[in-house]
Amino acid sequence: MLKSQRLIQLIMIINAKKSFTVPEIAKEFGLSTRTITRDLEELSALGVPIYSVQGRGGGYRLLRERMLPPIAFSESEAVAIFFACQSLKYFGSLPFDAGAAAVLHKFYHYLPTDVQAQIDRLRDKVAIWSPERAMSAPALQALMQAVMVRSAVTIAYQSGDRVTTRDIQPIGLYASHGFWYCPAYCFQREGYRLFRGDRILSASLNPSIAFLEEVDKRTVKDWNEPELRQMDHTGLAVRLTSVGSRTLETNGWFKDALERHPGGGASIRMQVPAEKLRFYADMIWELGAEAQIIEPAEAVDYIKRKVEKMRELYS
Repeated sequence: MLKSQRLIQLIMIINAKKSFTVPEIAKEFGLSTRTITRDLEELSALGVPIYSVQGRGGGYRLLRERMLPPIAFSESEAVAIFFACQSLKYFGSLPFDAGAAAVLHKFYHYLPTDVQAQIDRLRDKVAIWSPERAMSAPALQALMQAVMVRSAVTIAYQSGDRVTTRDIQPIGLYASHGFWYCPAYCFQREGYRLFRGDRILSASLNPSIAFLEEVDKRTVKDWNEPELRQMDHTGLAVRLTSVGSRTLETNGWFKDALERHPGGGASIRMQVPAEKLRFYADMIWELGAEAQIIEPAEAVDYIKRKVEKMRELYS
């Protein structure tokens, strides 16, 4: 076996064992303890986080996270990953600590110089903008860790001028307009709720709470579908200009109901939960004169009241 192959296999064994002794690894490879010791020293110098444990029952242990064996990427794949990570820098907080920055550094450092030069030319030419919102990075990290290790979480959540303590089981995380959102099952409310990341002041794993398998089956795409189906619905009809149509074509709440008209403009006809009507109306309100709600009357009246308040404000 080539030395490079042996080192890769050694990384995989370390990942699986986490703690081991030199004699047992030497026996597994059929090599001397001296050779394995040199290999471990070389892996340590390359950045594999292993350390020796002295005394009875000593040996070696993995210090932090497990290390993945080397993976070969083509130049185009490396550039794609580089810009995927680069796009995350516009978020105020991320749920994976400094991992994205470390990936960027490694990819850039080991790319050929000509590919580095191409990336350098594109750094300020390609961007995926996202409004930067202030959020607790440790809280986001705890929520993501909870999903990975199947654990409940205790959070401090700010709603209005009140801060409450909640025990939740996160379903996942998603980002929209710069905000992170966490759909979860709330043990206090005994139901599913959507928590906004910037309002979660702190979060910590709480393994004392039993993990619910039925909650884990839901995803960020369908986390509240069963509850929505049971709600009373009402029809929402909207007329859009061509500008309004282009604005809503990337909005996940409306894009599937968008019906474009010849010559520009579009219309929307869809069923929405009656108790969520103001939520949908507020999104249409943001389009200003580029959109007009036709029905239901409750939504039209709601928009008229908002218009009147604006008129009073500027009169």
